[in-house]
Amino acid sequence: MRDERELFIRGLEMLRVSYTEEQLEAFSLFLVELKKWNKAYNLTGLKNDADIVIKHFLDSLLFLKVLPKDVRTVADIGSGAGFPGIPMKIMQPKLDMALVEPSQKKTQFLAHIQRKLRLDRLKIINRRIEDVHGEQFDAAVTRALFNIQGFIHTVERMLTENGVLILSKGPKVDEELRGIVGRSIRKHDIVLPFQNSMRHLIVISREQAPQSERKQVIV
Repeated sequence: MRDERELFIRGLEMLRVSYTEEQLEAFSLFLVELKKWNKAYNLTGLKNDADIVIKHFLDSLLFLKVLPKDVRTVADIGSGAGFPGIPMKIMQPKLDMALVEPSQKKTQFLAHIQRKLRLDRLKIINRRIEDVHGEQFDAAVTRALFNIQGFIHTVERMLTENGVLILSKGPKVDEELRGIVGRSIRKHDIVLPFQNSMRHLIVISREQAPQSERKQVIV
């Protein structure tokens, strides 16, 4: 576990994310429990510790690089085994976080992690996103396989007046963006530590803008 801890610390430093010893311990425990549950419930296809650290933990923390400073409430849509919501919550404990996940076995794991890590102000919603009503958030985030237009159509109703949608997309993102009108869109390009790959974090708000902005962030 020491090698994975050092890898994680190096990744945090590459992303310029500050951390405490308590937060490092929380991620270590998260890794142990995820691997333990994964044997029985197949929560993630990643089995290697380093892959989990990089492609789940660090990848989830990229969302904090683009999350507006005034956001207080966040919904992680299609949370799965807790990504990106739980890593975001560990690093920013003052966030009110909701994890929306339709799979019962995955929400059982999320509840277990919530108890293990003693995460307060965290709600687990065991429903399909289409069946979630009466909830409003400053931001909705996802790593699930939504296309951008579909995510806007399905989730925007859950946002507060100035709320934002944030998606992590792959190399074909520009094709999806061409069909989006009537929204303010910011595209942040961020290199995932230790990987020769770019993550495209798309931040969408209702505000009208003359044209989409593109911001490139190299870390």
